[in-house]
Amino acid sequence: MYENVVKEAFEAMKCSYAPYSGYHVGACVLCRDGRMFRGVNVENASYGATNCAERSALFAAVSWGVRREQIEALAIVSDGRRIGMPCGICRQVFSELLDEKTPVILSNGEQTITLTAGELLPYRFSAEDLQ
Repeated sequence: MYENVVKEAFEAMKCSYAPYSGYHVGACVLCRDGRMFRGVNVENASYGATNCAERSALFAAVSWGVRREQIEALAIVSDGRRIGMPCGICRQVFSELLDEKTPVILSNGEQTITLTAGELLPYRFSAEDLQ
């Protein structure tokens, strides 16, 4: 069902900047209107300055005015032996920028699984906690 967004994520992965880990990740946000926004992991010698592919894609979409209700799906792909799972920071960003029912497609080219943003972070901290 989401073959095109996964394909775009694999295309994006070709631009990954991973000179330290050698672990390449690509991501793509699919909007309900058909627009797609790519992102890649961008490493830095100061690891804290590194950015994950999924955040890069989501931040690109937000930079173009996309909001959570406009996002249909997010694909995240990697070249690892196992399917790469989003880190904790990315999961927290999902809780802010994705609806909890948004499909997140994860693939390494050999295996693919789909989870929802809510399944990836079931007990999230959100704006509702700040009221």
